[in-house]
Amino acid sequence: MAARPQTTSYNLAIETSGRIGSVALGRGSELLETRSFSADLRHGVEMMPTIDSLCRAQGLMPGQIGECYVSAGPGSFTGVRIGIIAARTLALAGGVRIVRVPTLDVIAQNALALDNPDVNLGVILDAKRGKVYAAAYLKQNDTYVCTMSPAECDAAGFFEQLPRPAALTGEGIDYARQAVEQSGLAVLPEYTRRPRAEVVHQLGHARALQGDFDNPRELVPIYIRRPEAEEVWRRRHPPA
Repeated sequence: MAARPQTTSYNLAIETSGRIGSVALGRGSELLETRSFSADLRHGVEMMPTIDSLCRAQGLMPGQIGECYVSAGPGSFTGVRIGIIAARTLALAGGVRIVRVPTLDVIAQNALALDNPDVNLGVILDAKRGKVYAAAYLKQNDTYVCTMSPAECDAAGFFEQLPRPAALTGEGIDYARQAVEQSGLAVLPEYTRRPRAEVVHQLGHARALQGDFDNPRELVPIYIRRPEAEEVWRRRHPPA
C-alpha cells in the first residue's frame, strides 16, 4: 500500500458530553471513520486509546491532524471537561486549530435522518435536581437552527413554549418522562437522542470552512449551571 502524503488536512472530532462517548476522523468534509466507546461513561479511560487506534488504522501520525472539533456541552460535567482538555492539549502542544460545538446542536441534527423531519424540535438533557438543559430548533433547508438558546429550566415550562407541532429528542427524555407524556408532544426514536462524533465533525467542519475557530487558551465547556463545587462555596460564602 502506498504511503499517505504528508498533510495537515485531517481533522478529529471528539464527543464526550453524552453517556457513550465517540471520536471521528475526517479529511476535509469527508468522514473517514467513527468509533464509539465500549460502555457508558468510559470517557477518561477510552478516549485517548481510541484516538490512537483510530489514527493508526488510518495510517496517520499525530502531526497530520490540523483541526479538532469538540462537543462542549452542556452534558456530563466530567465528560465535557475531558473532551475540552484533550482539545486544548492538541492545540497548545501541536498547533491544532479548534472549533467548539454545542452539544444540543449536535443532537438536533440527528432528526434530519428521519423520513419526514419535524419543523419544530426541542432537545433536552438531564440537568438533575428536577431540571433539564433545553434548547429549541427550527428546520431550515437541510439543518436545524437554534431559536431558543440553551438554558436550565423546568421541563414542563419549556414544553409550553415550543411552537406546535413539535417533537422532542435528547437523553433527558427518560429523566423527564412524566412531563414529556403530559406535554402531548411527539417523541423521536431513541437512536436520535445521543450526541455523536460524526455530527460534531459535520458541524465543526462547517464552521472551520468559514474560518471560525476558537482560541484554545479561552476554550471552556458550555456549563450553563455553575459547577457544584462553586455553588457550594457560594452558599457558604454569600456576598456581603
